[in-house]
Amino acid sequence: MENRYSRQTLFQPIGQDGQQSLAQSHVVIIGCGALGSAISETLIRAGVGKITLADRDYVEASNLQRQQLFTEADARGSMPKVVAAERRLREIRQDADIRTVLDHVDGPLLLELAEGADLLMDATDNFETRLLINDVAWSLQIPWIYGAVVGSSGSVFPFIPGKTACFRCLLPVLPAVNETCDTVGVISPAVQISAAHQSAEALKWLTGNQSSMRTKLLHFDVWNNTSVEAGISRMQQPNCETCGDHPTYPALHESAGTQYAVLCGRDTVQIIPEAGRALTLADGVHVARRLQSEYRETPFFVEFQVEGYRCILFGNGRLLIHGIKDMQKGRKVYHSLFG
Repeated sequence: MENRYSRQTLFQPIGQDGQQSLAQSHVVIIGCGALGSAISETLIRAGVGKITLADRDYVEASNLQRQQLFTEADARGSMPKVVAAERRLREIRQDADIRTVLDHVDGPLLLELAEGADLLMDATDNFETRLLINDVAWSLQIPWIYGAVVGSSGSVFPFIPGKTACFRCLLPVLPAVNETCDTVGVISPAVQISAAHQSAEALKWLTGNQSSMRTKLLHFDVWNNTSVEAGISRMQQPNCETCGDHPTYPALHESAGTQYAVLCGRDTVQIIPEAGRALTLADGVHVARRLQSEYRETPFFVEFQVEGYRCILFGNGRLLIHGIKDMQKGRKVYHSLFG
């Protein structure tokens, strides 16, 4: 593999020095769906030394149209996305240092993952997680690269502490309704374009070409053939809770009790038990047997049915209840299962 990066090092802005910088870099990618698949493969192929992939979900058939690391076998086996991704990425490059985390990313976890990293990559699908990435980035003074795709459109911008306004400053001008791929669909070319722009910004930062980085927010629509750029430097607010004069980083404050959330556009309630209450795969098997429900046990989760809803209990106690989009209903089902 002596000539592996020869075409990349011939590119003058990178060269041998830039390639060495890539080999010594650590990138954290939050989300391993469409954007996360494309970004992680691009960075692994480019020679980034270490990547950390964090995602809470598993592969489904509806992912295969645009999530390039996964196969039909992954979907049939409901393989966790980070597990399937790692397997494929190691086939691409055996010397890569790949860390995977199958979990819901909250403040304490992301702070741990980001410690010592060179760059954070956004491959998520909701404002809440992006606000968390934003607060972690500013608290640790690490840049992050925003990417969002829905339908045939996408947006990209590199947020750099000390140089740009932060994501929280942009909230007043972002759409009030957060459309998602699960509600209005998405086409793969839009994913690839956004991931390519994000990856290009990552390569610029990691190889010391910061002066070439994008200074305006890009928004494109590949179907309607439009592309616009918007400056955001004047949006920075001195009283911003993240990048202002007295930051408090509100997204980092850990929720004390059991956490309930409706996953964006998926008719699914996610439940994370409070600290100190550990649910295990054995608990899931016990419940399934008590309910006389058929169940499927994998090394990563137990799947069973209750009241017509499909439940997935992960090994760390996180529970997904599919078929519910009302949090109170999800709470009721959870307590009926585990008290």
